[in-house]
Amino acid sequence: MAIRALAGILALLTLATPARADRPVTIFAAASTTPAMEEIARLYEEAGNGRVRLVFASSGLLARQIDNGAPADLFLSANLRWMDWLAERGRLAGEPVALLGNELVLIQPADALEKLTLDKELAKRLGGAKLATADPDHVPAGIYARQALESLRLWDGLQSTMVRMSNVRATLLLVERGEAAAGIVYASDLVANPRVRQADAFPSNSHAPIVYPVAIMAEGYQDHGRRFLDFLKSAKAAQVFRRHGFRLQ
Repeated sequence: MAIRALAGILALLTLATPARADRPVTIFAAASTTPAMEEIARLYEEAGNGRVRLVFASSGLLARQIDNGAPADLFLSANLRWMDWLAERGRLAGEPVALLGNELVLIQPADALEKLTLDKELAKRLGGAKLATADPDHVPAGIYARQALESLRLWDGLQSTMVRMSNVRATLLLVERGEAAAGIVYASDLVANPRVRQADAFPSNSHAPIVYPVAIMAEGYQDHGRRFLDFLKSAKAAQVFRRHGFRLQ
């Protein structure tokens, strides 16, 4: 049901297109939505709605793949920027829907001895250890992280310790393994994860609002995408999203 890597995206481009009735609905979704979307896709299939193919990566990577012709029926982005980018290129069928919200947090391994806080002593407390964050030039979680750190006047002092990751799930994994002393992720990434803990939360006014827009793709099977979008807006899907730490818009 789920395809997790760029190789999976590229493989989709080479598949022969099956008959519309038999084709699974193909969803490109931000990496931070992985656990929730896997559960929702399973519920969708169990309800007899047809098969689901999920492709997870950073929103920027997914948007560029869609623009290059990757066969997506629906796109769930972790920020408005990449959805707007696709809209400017005529890739959307109608207006996007603001589906979810999230919060930005600082995390550290669960067994860390000293609790970190978002203040001017953060770089000193890290002592040269790694701070992991998604790529602030392209990945929504990293873009939000940079906005927040600059707002708190911490960005410049942390440059030498920062490790840029391909997406927020990769950031989380680095901290889980103890290969980074801290990381910046979404609050939803902490749900039911005993290997990491929240050290501090970024003020909501330190970065742009974290909004997850979803839209049907112009070049996809729009009827497939519309049915899945209706399911995403259902009460059953809302329960799943809340349980995984997301806020509903």
